[in-house]
Parts: sequence; structure tokens; C-alpha cells
Amino acid sequence: MRRLAFLLACTTVALPALALPATAQQQSNAAPADGPSRTFTGNDLFGLSIAADPQISPDGRTIVYVRRTGDIMTDRMQSSLWLIDVASGKQSPFATNGSSPRWSPDGTRVAYVATDGDRSQLFVRWVATGASARVTSLPGDPNSLSWSPDGTRLAYVAKVAGEATKLGKAPAKPEGAKWAEPLEVIDRVTYRNDGPGYRKPGYSHLFVAAADGGAARQLTFGNFDDGGPLSWSADGRTILFSAIRGADAERQVMNSEVIAVDVNSGAMRTLTSRDGPDGAPRFSRDGSRIAWIGFDDQRRAYTNAELYVGDANAAAPRSLTASLDRSIEDALWADDGRALYASYDDKGRRKIARVGLDGRSTVLADNLAGGGLDRPYTGGDFSVSRGGTIAYTGGDASAPADVWVWSGGKPRRLTNLNQVLTASKTLAPVRKVAVTAPDGRPINAWLATPPGWQPGTRVPLILEIHGGPHSAYGPMFATDVQLYASGGYAVLWTNPRGSTSYGAEFANLIDKNYPSQDYDDLMAAVDATIAEGVADPNNLFVTGGSGGGVLTSWIVGKTNRFKAAATQKPVINWISESLTMDNTLFTSRYWFTKLPWEDPMGYWNRSPLSLVGNVKTPTLVVVGSEDYRTPVSESEQYYAALQIANVPTALVKVPGASHGGFTSRPSQSAAKASAILAWFDRYRNAAPPAAVATPTN
Repeated sequence: MRRLAFLLACTTVALPALALPATAQQQSNAAPADGPSRTFTGNDLFGLSIAADPQISPDGRTIVYVRRTGDIMTDRMQSSLWLIDVASGKQSPFATNGSSPRWSPDGTRVAYVATDGDRSQLFVRWVATGASARVTSLPGDPNSLSWSPDGTRLAYVAKVAGEATKLGKAPAKPEGAKWAEPLEVIDRVTYRNDGPGYRKPGYSHLFVAAADGGAARQLTFGNFDDGGPLSWSADGRTILFSAIRGADAERQVMNSEVIAVDVNSGAMRTLTSRDGPDGAPRFSRDGSRIAWIGFDDQRRAYTNAELYVGDANAAAPRSLTASLDRSIEDALWADDGRALYASYDDKGRRKIARVGLDGRSTVLADNLAGGGLDRPYTGGDFSVSRGGTIAYTGGDASAPADVWVWSGGKPRRLTNLNQVLTASKTLAPVRKVAVTAPDGRPINAWLATPPGWQPGTRVPLILEIHGGPHSAYGPMFATDVQLYASGGYAVLWTNPRGSTSYGAEFANLIDKNYPSQDYDDLMAAVDATIAEGVADPNNLFVTGGSGGGVLTSWIVGKTNRFKAAATQKPVINWISESLTMDNTLFTSRYWFTKLPWEDPMGYWNRSPLSLVGNVKTPTLVVVGSEDYRTPVSESEQYYAALQIANVPTALVKVPGASHGGFTSRPSQSAAKASAILAWFDRYRNAAPPAAVATPTN
């Protein structure tokens, strides 16, 4: 279960409008006369594949996984399902359209979600014969699939449509008349979500369907959103899920509970009761225990999610990972019930460890990778067979995530999905950089140098800052990094204080104080690359998205050492953000001690907009046109302020893009990186901007 991190992950110019100088254009797009470009280009985004959600069969012999591949004709990442024979590594196609595969308990079938017409439906395929059948006919997309222990039923979550709120009514409409759309009445606390947009009437609930088809039965009801993952008891009578329910459910941000529902009667029992999130519940194989992930909510900006175990009713709970000081992402029971396999981020890398019921843990794999393509965030999925073989997505900075397997104490790579593409390219090498913050804290950082870079040669540097701010970068493949490096820039990314994977104390150094000394950590990282003789101190550039956009805007208000900046989907004004973001109650509850109208200066003093009078650095502003996490109005405020202050600027909108889906379309991801490169190239080797006020914290 991921810790909630809502951020942070005039003239409007269209994405292609910022023309690249000829040299950069040749490096990033055009092919030389003697053949295709050897460096990474925007077109190469369509040739990438990434592995996700590897599910190993109960006997450990076969893996079904999701392969996401760029489709140049639809400009989307298309998902298909593939099988891998674990012993030989041989692959075979399983379904040309599908996601969320889950094995039946006997290993003979796979349930998965696939589009049928304009909706997603639930399908089951018999592995031996290849025959498949659709088992649902739903108005909402099914998710969180889970087989019953006897393999006869499937549980899942889907949205149930509801009635829109009405106030009054319009006059009677004459037959054939063309009238305006009816009024929309909004009365929910959280009325829109990044990605889906404005919430349609209805709530998500649990369903059970026969695995061989037939009518589904709804198990849960009410004006609450119920969520997975779902877990069946050994006798098939109970399903565990998590939800925020109760009279004030809409005013709770993270206070979910583990709930058990009786499959026959629909009767529910709430098994946890603390103030804080409890989720991802799972029965042990024999049904005698429950494991789940959660924490006590003390309204801090960051809290580690811990792995808990209790009896079959979640009674006598105890944390197995309190001493680990890392946040648990997911956990699965070992077949013998004596331990769990858990994933967590540690110093910029995702790991899998076997955690015993006594709390002792042993790391099994430390190279998990996955999630996105554009930036080097930590990530990775895994599953475990009954015999303890682990399938996971793993990798490094040389390529997107592949399928790996761990067995007998050794990890083994099973796929190399991008071998042909990467073999034809000279990619930017990545190495770790030693950084010490001004207060003596070690800071993890990584540096990519341009293909063909020779030691002793100084090159322009781009500082790329992660969002969150409670998240983490690592030494992972990222298309933005490769595109920037192909343009002749070294690229630096780092985990300043506030980042996850270094313990709760490090993450909370910016609790109720962001931005602050994270600025100093970032400057120390830049100074380290200059000291190493790589970065040209007269050609420094900075960019970042979401929380990284906040820090980019903060940086140019503090110093003029950067030739140009590109702030992506930033928060500029904490008051306006707290009142317009998609999770209405979050910002004022977790990142500030008072409400905006109780302490406006507290919000203002941490807003990059308060520093705009200092800014001299040419600053590009980039945002998705349907961003509801750091709303478009934040970027437009900053663009307007920069124009008023006579600072060189431009506003780039990514059409149809949400905050989380900012680079989900390959063409837009490539165009966004190209626009940023074009902006930086305008000011590369130019005279530095005029001096600004002395930086202060």
C-alpha cells in the first residue's frame, strides 16, 4: 500500500511550437544521412516495451505478465498478456488485449481484464486449450480480481452508477427542442479526481461471479467506495477488503479500515478501528491469520506504512516492521504461514524481503523496477508461488523493467524486451555521485553523462527534481534522462531530504516546512558535479515535475545560477492549491498546521509565488490541461506573474493530460521533453541573468 503522496508525483504555445536549434534538432529527432540515429530520440518512445504485474502460477512453473508497448498508430501504450516458461525462459503470447492477470488456485486458468467494445470486462482463459470466455457484462471496469479457494468463483470491485443530485428542475422541454445541457449539482467533499476527472454519481462495490460465467452478485452497498485487494478465507465464506465507511466517511482522508464481508449474507464486520489507514488485507493460506498494511495517523507529512499481523479477526495486532524504518509497499503470505514476502524502498532501490513472524527480515532481491518510463522513480511488482519462487519486475538504468525470477537464493532475468532497440543505441551511462549536504547528511544522487562524453570535458547540466515530495528516484531507466543526455546535457537527479526510502526521520525533515533545506541539498548535488569536473558552472539548468516543479520555482526565486528553468505542473500558491486540488481535505490537514484563512502568511511564505519578484531566470511553465492534482490555475498564475515581472517565459499545455497521466501518450512525452530542451538551448552559453536578492531559507 503506497503512502498517500498527493503531489507531488498570456500566450499558450502548442507542444511542437518551441523550435529546436539545428544542432539539438539533429541530435534528438532527425536521422543522419548514413542511417538511423545512434542516440536516443523521441521516436524511440514508440519502440519501448515495459513489463508489469508478473503473476507466477501456483506450481512456480509459468509466469503470466503484462507487456506494455508503444503503438505509433494510436499513440498509446498498449497492454497484452504473455506467458513465460520459468525453466527455459521461452515466451508465448497469451492475450493481445489484457491486464490484471490472476491464476486460478489449481493453475489451469487465468482471469484477466480486457476491453470488449468500449468497456472493460472480466475474462477467463483455459491455459491448456487457449479457449476463453467473458464472465461479466458490466457498466464499470472490474478491478482487484481474486479467485475463491475452490476456483469456482471470482470476486472483484466495480463501480455502481448512482443518481445525480438535483436542485429544482428546468421547465418542460418541447419535443424536438435543442436545449442546453442540464445543471450539474456538486455536493461531495471530493468531487473530482486526477485522471478520471469530475466524479460521476456512484460508488465502487464488491461483486462475486461464477468463474464459468453467469450473473454477478453485488456484496456491498451504500454511499462508500470499497476497494481491493480482495482476499478470501480458506473456507470461501469471507472476503477481506478495505474502505472508509461511516457517517463522516467523506471527511476522512486516510482513515480506511479492514472489513470482512460474509459471501452468503453480505453481513460486514469492521476488523480495525484506529485513526489511520489500514488496507491491503490478506488471509494466510490456512485462514488462521490476517496481514495488512497501515499506520497511526498523526497528521505528519510522512509516516511509514507498517506490516501488521493479527488473528483471523485482526485481533491482537502487532507490527512486524516497526524497527525496519521503511514503508511497506506490498506483502504476500508465504505458503507455510510462517512469514510474509514484503516489498519496500531502501535508499533509492525497491527490495523484496522475507519477513518472519518474529520480525526478522532477509532481503531476497534488490533490483526491482517498473512503473513509468519518463522519470527514474522507484517501483516494481511481484508475486510468489506456493514453493516460494518469486516473479518480479526488475532492471536498472540501461532499459525499462523486465521480468525476473528469484529461486534458490539467486535472481535470474527472464526477458530482455528492449534488447534490439537498446543494442542499436548509444545510451547515456549512469553512475552514482557522492553528495554531502551543508549539515553533513549524505544525499544520494545519480548522474547521466551524454553519449560519447569524455572525462575532463565539462558539459551543460540539467538538475531534474522528483515529485512527491515524499517519493524517491533511483538508478533506473528514464526516457526524459536519455532524451536530455542525447541533447548534449549531463542529467543529475537526487533524493533530497523529504524523500522516501531513507527512514521516517529523513522524510519528515520537511514536515510543515516545505520547501526549506531540501533546496540546500539540491544545490550541494549541483556543486558536487561541478567539483567532479563534469558540469559546466556557466551552463546550469533546472527542471522537475509536481513537487519537483515546486522546488524548481522555489530555486529560481532563490538564486540566479541557472541559465534557464522549466517548472512542470507546479504548486505556486499553497492557498489556491489547497482549495482547488482534487483531494479537498489533504493539504491543509497534512502539510500545514492551520487552515488557509487562519494562517494566510504561513501558506504564503512557503509559496514560490512569494519569490517571483526575485526571479530573473528564463522559466518555462509546463502543465497538463486536465491536471486536477496541481491544477492548471497554479501554472497559469505563475506564467502571468512572470509576464508581469518581465521574466522570459512561455506556457506549454499538454492537451488532455492529467497530473498522473502527464506523459502517458508517447508523442506528448517526447514533445514535452523536446520543448524543454528547446527552451534550454535558447539560453545555453548565453550571458547569465542579472543578480537577484541574496538567497535565504
